[in-house]
Amino acid sequence: MTATMEVNGVRYRLGVGLMLVNTDGLIFVGEREDTPGAWQMPQGGIDDGEDPRAAALRELGEEIGTEAAVIEAETADWLRYDFPDFLAGKAFKGKYAGQMQKWYLLRFTGADSDIRLDAHEQEFSRWRWSSAEDVLTAIVPFKRGLYEQVLAEFGPLLTRA
Repeated sequence: MTATMEVNGVRYRLGVGLMLVNTDGLIFVGEREDTPGAWQMPQGGIDDGEDPRAAALRELGEEIGTEAAVIEAETADWLRYDFPDFLAGKAFKGKYAGQMQKWYLLRFTGADSDIRLDAHEQEFSRWRWSSAEDVLTAIVPFKRGLYEQVLAEFGPLLTRA
């Protein structure tokens, strides 16, 4: 069962987001299998009683098919986005107004060949490494504000000095 949080009487699904970064400071994004043309960073729900860091590592394996990464940072706060009207009654069968997420910056320690989108129930049809600017351009509009927050917090960490 997925963990939830109420904010001002509104129910949100608790989740994690993953900013997987390679040695060139580029960010992993995948094109959603169910929405061609929609690119995003991996994300997923937190199970009841599950630690958010553990959920992040689990989602890494499920969505990207690899464990070749190390958590380097996490957002100071939980970040939230609301579902737009056209999704509000459809996403998660209308149970939630949106998602409340803890985001993690993970440094990829493997090779591109370690990434296997079909290792679990496939959520992405294809993937690429992208610049921060390209990530913002490709994300669906209702998540852009959250992505701007994540990039503002993690941006200085994308490349190592």
